[in-house]
Amino acid sequence: MHKMVEATAPGKVILFGEHAVVYGRPAIAAPVTRLRASAVIESSGDADVLLIAPDLGVRGRLSEAEPGDPLAATLHLSQSRLAIPKLGGFSLTVTSDIPIAGGLGSGAAISVAVIRAFLAYYDLAATTGRDQISALAYEVERLHHGTPSGIDNTVVAYEQMVYFKRQEPLDRIEVFSPPRPLRLAVGDTGLRSATRDVVGDVRSQWLGDRTRFEQIFDACGQIAEAGRGAIAAGDLAAVGRLMNENHEWLVEMTVSNPRLDQLVEAARRAGALGAKLSGAGRGGNMIALIEAETQATVTEALLAAGAVRVWVSDVG
Repeated sequence: MHKMVEATAPGKVILFGEHAVVYGRPAIAAPVTRLRASAVIESSGDADVLLIAPDLGVRGRLSEAEPGDPLAATLHLSQSRLAIPKLGGFSLTVTSDIPIAGGLGSGAAISVAVIRAFLAYYDLAATTGRDQISALAYEVERLHHGTPSGIDNTVVAYEQMVYFKRQEPLDRIEVFSPPRPLRLAVGDTGLRSATRDVVGDVRSQWLGDRTRFEQIFDACGQIAEAGRGAIAAGDLAAVGRLMNENHEWLVEMTVSNPRLDQLVEAARRAGALGAKLSGAGRGGNMIALIEAETQATVTEALLAAGAVRVWVSDVG
């Protein structure tokens, strides 16, 4: 019997707390539902699995995939955790409009979309919760990022704003919704950045000067806590001020760069309530908190300042 299933997952932005979240401080992230990854699984007469990712120029067989191939890893992990005896007889096609290596959770979104499609194909979607999907996606993230915080897979799998704090024995994960959505302009620097490398460099700096970096992480954690309160109160001015403060601490961590600082400054001058880099930094994207009346001017200012693309999305 011919069978075809499709599943999608959103991108994400970190509103507060990137990098510090790896060291046990809270962070807040939100899904960007406008940007999505899609996975289609379709039955075939082939005993193998055909992997197709047109955006990446990938077309090959699962049996011949490299050990670190993310699509192969996602399928093998899903098979193992869900006790599927054998993989074969279908094709997996992945497409995404989320830029790779841009801090928008592209990897997590693709993983979650593939896992959701896999569950649907094997009729397991109804019995698998978002927490299990998130846990599976986290295992894939570990393969690519070394020590990811867990926030990407969480916000992408839950598709809601998430307050996240790494702790033992279980991470603190609280899903919440603001009284009104936040409108963000997301500005793409056009510079790709590998999360693993930036996270590793922050770790090296932390090992070299723990006292200073613990103070920086504490400050970012306090901003995230205050940010949650400001979001819950609908106090957009306070949210914007806290975003500005968070960016200054990220500059202290050396994870910003001239292009990001230029876009952040341009957004603020054009009337954004606040702006900061979002994600690992040293490239990727920045975000600006805007309102309907400043949307056009901030978008134009970001493009004029060198952003290669700007998306506007309501999050929350």
